Amino acid sequence: MNPEDLSVLIKNTAAAVLTEHELDASVLPETVTVERPRNPEHGDYATNLALQVAKKAGTQPRELAQWLADALAGNDAIDEASIAGPGFLNIRLAAAAQGAIVAQVLNAGSEFGSNSTYQGKKINLEFVSANPTGPIHLGGTRWAAVGDSLGRVLEASGADVTREYYFNDHGGQIDRFARSLVAAAKGEPTPEDGYGGDYIKDIAQAVVEKNPSALEGSDAEVQENFRADGVEMMFAQIKESLHEFGVDFDVYFHENSLFESGAVEKAIQTLKDNGKLYEAEGAWWLKSTEYGDDKDRVVIKSDGNAAYIAGDIAYVADKFDRGHDLAIYMLGADHHGYIARLRASAQALGYDPEAVEVLIGQMVNLVRDGKAVKMSKRAGTVITLDDLVEAIGVDGARYSLVRSSVDSSLDIDLGLWASQSSDNPVYYVQYGHARICSILRKATDLGFDTAALADAPLDLLTHDKEGDLIRTLGEFPEVVATAATLREPHRIARYAEELAAVFHRFYDQCQVLPKVGEETEPIHSARLALAAATRQVMANALTMVGVSAPEKM
Repeated sequence: MNPEDLSVLIKNTAAAVLTEHELDASVLPETVTVERPRNPEHGDYATNLALQVAKKAGTQPRELAQWLADALAGNDAIDEASIAGPGFLNIRLAAAAQGAIVAQVLNAGSEFGSNSTYQGKKINLEFVSANPTGPIHLGGTRWAAVGDSLGRVLEASGADVTREYYFNDHGGQIDRFARSLVAAAKGEPTPEDGYGGDYIKDIAQAVVEKNPSALEGSDAEVQENFRADGVEMMFAQIKESLHEFGVDFDVYFHENSLFESGAVEKAIQTLKDNGKLYEAEGAWWLKSTEYGDDKDRVVIKSDGNAAYIAGDIAYVADKFDRGHDLAIYMLGADHHGYIARLRASAQALGYDPEAVEVLIGQMVNLVRDGKAVKMSKRAGTVITLDDLVEAIGVDGARYSLVRSSVDSSLDIDLGLWASQSSDNPVYYVQYGHARICSILRKATDLGFDTAALADAPLDLLTHDKEGDLIRTLGEFPEVVATAATLREPHRIARYAEELAAVFHRFYDQCQVLPKVGEETEPIHSARLALAAATRQVMANALTMVGVSAPEKM
């Protein structure tokens, strides 16, 4: 019995006892909160349900708690139910009910932890979305890791997720990129507002090798030659780097397609027809303050050209018109103003503003030997996705970026994350997984049938450390559901670290395999099943954060 099962049992029991005493059962919450007590001596789980609803139902908390304790005590899954304080209910599970969690994990395999929270929901998840003017920098790398992990967590929660990359190969940034390539090809200094770095020289050289006449023609023709080929080459490098990082996208959405298809014109006309745009000072403005924005936004400038927000408005409409129920934007630290702007755009077009979510990611800093490693794309000392991977590997890079909330800035100690020690969180979790794989290989050599461990006598698992480990395993589905609901995949990483720690404490005190010359006992099979279930949940957690689960280290 896992916490979710226990929550349902307590709610059903509470409904029955309230009805029996002719009290109002409608006061019960939709979900009963069940928690692990801080002091294990108080039981396996605790709930404050009686304190929460007793007065609303017309009775006293301790009286309701006693009714619940008496009723639960008659259930085979409950070993003990007792009252504490003003009405807390402490519960200890029967060994068989607790052991059933192990069988549940083994039978579910890679599906354990999955839930139906977003079943039937189509979610558009847009992340990275860097224009092809240079390699993916650390901010984009953070979103690559976190975005892909969030996609995995949402999929594990039943959602149909579209991973999307939005980009533009025209505009001011691209013009500066093209001018930088031309200057590099001519052997001239980087333009004052241009991009530096060896990658510019490499791409410029590649453009000339592909098109020997790229430098011939008018200035405009030369710049277009380098823009077209340079952008294509840069974007190919970006895609390759992301793929090697384990991140691929379902859709690469070209901003200019919104203008070419007439989507921008259509969205603007819809807003005009609905009275959501007004004309002032020769420009057309969106009444965005009516929808929570801090000011109205210019959509069509006085010169007749579309402002940047025009593309954003059309893009919001496009996402929902493709059938998505939820659009999640993952943007950089300098995009706070987009939250109200995008929601206002959606609402003005008649879509649900609550179906637009904007997650803002903070900066990433690298530290080596106690000193900050600086980054600056313009100065040519950019720290890129490839640099981070080269320093600490794909697994170290992804895990280090995912395990912290994106709401806070992140310092990555390159020395720590490259180390093979328990101080390195990803090494610690992966080592735990590999250690269990080694145990299972030894068990096979000793003649254990590791394919039938779900049938082991799991009711023998009564040691305190066994109980701690089983209850930690049982929490995984709730951790996944919470991570999906709150858009916080770092919860999965932190859970994996806790699980590894709990397993190591179990392994230190509970002999899993028989010693040399010792007879095989049923408890060995039960503990081996518990170890195998732990390995499965570790693997599932590592998969959700996009990190490998090695069998040997």
